[in-house]
Amino acid sequence: MNMEEIKVPLKKIQKVIGLEMVPSTQDMALELARRDEPEGTMLLANAQTAARRQDGSRFHAAAGGIYFTLILRPEHSGVCAQDMAGQTAQAVAETVTSIFGIKTNVKDSHAVFAWDMKNRKWKKIAGVLAETFFEPGNEFALVGVGLNVNNRVPCSGKEPQACLKQWVGSEISRELLLEELIACFWKYYAIGCKSF
Repeated sequence: MNMEEIKVPLKKIQKVIGLEMVPSTQDMALELARRDEPEGTMLLANAQTAARRQDGSRFHAAAGGIYFTLILRPEHSGVCAQDMAGQTAQAVAETVTSIFGIKTNVKDSHAVFAWDMKNRKWKKIAGVLAETFFEPGNEFALVGVGLNVNNRVPCSGKEPQACLKQWVGSEISRELLLEELIACFWKYYAIGCKSF
């Protein structure tokens, strides 16, 4: 499916809550969504002290990456978190490949890997955490992304990790990368909402 040929109404970020450092954008977004924060609200942090992985474990996400959680309110109540995670991870992979020409791969529908030709192995560059909540009178989804850009990567974890700066060789504009990533995300989200 060619994303550019599909005509779908794209949504926009309605509000950005920029934070220097938080424990977790996902946890903070959950609190706001429960208080009826609208779809398209983005919590964006420079660093996280207790970012959450898919398995529930926590880690420190150092300054220099792209860390955000989007509050979504899909029209269909049958939204599957795993599908949303997979679509978001695909948007991350597609964005990285189109901008930097780096070969990427999505694993387990929530982890994005890039091919390190020098060391001949896949290295994790991003993780996605998608959750759906069906509370009385308040259904919503949260999609969190952590993308290693200019940051030091955590040593812990099952897979080797890297940041995009290691491939490019210089600092990367997080603002421009985020703008492209969000545009790609909305395309996948609009198509996904039609298929749920």
